Amino acid sequence: MTNEPQTPQNLDLSSLKSDDIHRAKLKSLFPSVFSETYNEKGELIESIDWEKLKAELGIFSEVFEKRKERYGMEWPGKKSALKLSQKPSYATLKPCREESVNFDNTENLFMEGDNLEVLKLLQKSYYGKVKMIYIDPPYNTGKEFIYPDNYTENLDTYLTYSGLIDSEGKKFSTNTVNEGRFHTKWLNMMYPRLYLARNLLREDGVIFISIDDNEVKNLRTLCDEIFGEENFFADMIVIRAEGGGLAKKVIKGHDNLLVYVKSNNSFKGIFRPKDIRGEVIFVNNREYWIEEDWLRKEFGKYGTCLYEEIETIKGIKKKEEIDQGLKKGIYKLIPKGNNTHIVGRLRALDEDGSRFYSILKHLNKNGISDLEKLNFNQYFDFPKPVSLVKELILGASFFTKLNNDIILDFFSGSSTTAQAVLDLNKEDGGNRKFIMVQLPEPCQENSEAFKNGYKTIADIGKERIRRVIEKIKTELIENEPKIPGMEAEKPELDLGFKVFKLDSSNFKTWESPHSEISKEELIKQLELQINHIKPTASQEDILFELLLKSGLRLTEKIATLTIANKTVYSLAENSLLICLENEITNELIEGIADRKPTQFICLDQGFQGNDQLKVNAVETFTNKTKSIIFKTV
Repeated sequence: MTNEPQTPQNLDLSSLKSDDIHRAKLKSLFPSVFSETYNEKGELIESIDWEKLKAELGIFSEVFEKRKERYGMEWPGKKSALKLSQKPSYATLKPCREESVNFDNTENLFMEGDNLEVLKLLQKSYYGKVKMIYIDPPYNTGKEFIYPDNYTENLDTYLTYSGLIDSEGKKFSTNTVNEGRFHTKWLNMMYPRLYLARNLLREDGVIFISIDDNEVKNLRTLCDEIFGEENFFADMIVIRAEGGGLAKKVIKGHDNLLVYVKSNNSFKGIFRPKDIRGEVIFVNNREYWIEEDWLRKEFGKYGTCLYEEIETIKGIKKKEEIDQGLKKGIYKLIPKGNNTHIVGRLRALDEDGSRFYSILKHLNKNGISDLEKLNFNQYFDFPKPVSLVKELILGASFFTKLNNDIILDFFSGSSTTAQAVLDLNKEDGGNRKFIMVQLPEPCQENSEAFKNGYKTIADIGKERIRRVIEKIKTELIENEPKIPGMEAEKPELDLGFKVFKLDSSNFKTWESPHSEISKEELIKQLELQINHIKPTASQEDILFELLLKSGLRLTEKIATLTIANKTVYSLAENSLLICLENEITNELIEGIADRKPTQFICLDQGFQGNDQLKVNAVETFTNKTKSIIFKTV
């Protein structure tokens, strides 16, 4: 500590510079276009990469295209990965009721499919809505990890891989031994996924990424670019194993856990409940504990200052401050004998936490034990322990645990994160929701999982969630009070999940004909547009695709109405009405207009080629409610 006298800061007499405000806003939106460089005077400044900014906006200039790519943060394929993250998806997520639990009422989601396509599809509905992301991506160990060969046709690649279409040369494959030694493919796999994941985080959101030492350096640099270096929060160590085994070099018993936030200005931090060292009381139905040793005679040294000594030791102003706090209920006098008192300070339990230490201990063997309790341990080799994810969720949602925080894991594996969410809600009455995303990666045919009917990793994850739900239901029944009239009020737990599977759109999209297309091919494509809805698409399939493409959550409550003898789906408290009938009538249009929704969507084929009826519909909506948005598909 220096003994030099402290001086006040100089008051800035200039007016606020608007360009500084705009620059800060630009940086919050596009942190990756800012970099440090030296100007002509040799001064280190922060510059904007204008060509990169254009690329972020989807404008790929000739200058940007001609830039040389090299290893580092300019690795081969990086520009293609950026383009891939910006290429819109025309896929859909099809509901799968038979594999779900409590489909109509739950707000938990399990998405089966390539996580890159799923992340794209979630952008409209969940942009800025996710509180926490935890991922344990495949480690680049030089061994196999799944990645798409064809980056430019990602959906077709996935559909072929999962057996939904039949095509040659488009497949998911694995690294060869030689390819696995390089960083490029791993970075190309991670870059677009993290780029899209950042969009989903709330302003106070946080992402935790488990990683080993093969890619931790590159991952940190990659995250600095995507999230902004100023939004780096921590590089934590997770002790995962004890004992050395047959280690050739050092005993490797840890993983890294990188932590980045959406905005350091909005994120309050990660906390764990503080150890209570005093009496707990209720004030206005809120729990507080009384801290007794906070007011010291001398700062930093033990020796509690009694209430009767405050004026003598601390001065009259401090005494007046304490008296005001006593009136407001911030402090409480605690008798200590001889007519003396200690000033107790009230601290709210739900806001009083300790900051995390950078080293956590959660052994992998506990992950196996978690599965053993579900009689499921024989199907997964290296699951993350539930305790790790629970601690991270508690820490990240310390101030919002009873709210509808959404927890996302887009490398969900055996669904450890889903179990952590369900277990925590049971323990503290929270209302957190999960979104799991998992590629249907095939299980080895000689594995126990495959022999017992679990063909993919996604199948294992879904079954684990079902078993966790049944376990919690059993525990709730067993813990119910047996004396009549003594039943405690139980929190309304969400014990279910909706399953959706990635698939091509239910609508046949127009493909711009190339210059060499034949007359016959063009006629065939035009004929496809006459009836552009897939014949295999159910109304429910179409309905959920429209929800997704309209920016509504897949957990939106759906009511079914009957208007003019037609089925109409009502969402968001009648703000959106959807009719998927094959015949639209004037009576239906009138009935829709009378309800004055914000938006109405119907099938274009429902007008059966009657353009006059379509014009009348527009006029009816305009006359009865000018604000309605009328769309057809």
